[in-house]
Amino acid sequence: MTKPQEDGLLKLIGDGCGIAGWHGHIGDAFRDRPTYHFLIGGQFVAHPPGWPDNLQPKEDYIDFDVTICRPDDPIVKGIKSFRLTSEQYYMLVDPSNEVLATTTFSGEHLWWIEDTVIPVVWKRRWDKGRVFYCSIGHELDDLKVPQVTEIIRRGSIWAAEGKQSGSTLLG
Repeated sequence: MTKPQEDGLLKLIGDGCGIAGWHGHIGDAFRDRPTYHFLIGGQFVAHPPGWPDNLQPKEDYIDFDVTICRPDDPIVKGIKSFRLTSEQYYMLVDPSNEVLATTTFSGEHLWWIEDTVIPVVWKRRWDKGRVFYCSIGHELDDLKVPQVTEIIRRGSIWAAEGKQSGSTLLG
């Protein structure tokens, strides 16, 4: 992404357009654009055991828990915490994110991150716009998990309905 493209995206979202996405397609994109990651609210770092990275992504799949931490928020309301087999994303995240779900690292693969709690799903404002992110979704099978599908569906709708004028836009 060029600087003018980034500036256009930031203005579009700031003016009230929403943006929603999941996994690396939004959380690991444009590593050379820190302001983009400020907009998104975080950046992918690793998915242990693949540190820095395995050649075969499935080697990084582990069983882990996704803990719903704001059960009254409309995006996750009625969705119980669940277990998943996929990539467990370790991310650098903005403390101003409104975190809806987290995961806790066991330390089995990297002992020094044992008991580290990392957001999995969050939402945030960017001026007049809304930003939604979910770190799950490396493969289609991840998106077939009913809880994941519903969270992404609701989060996308939430982001799309963010324009102050009442228009529905999805970035």
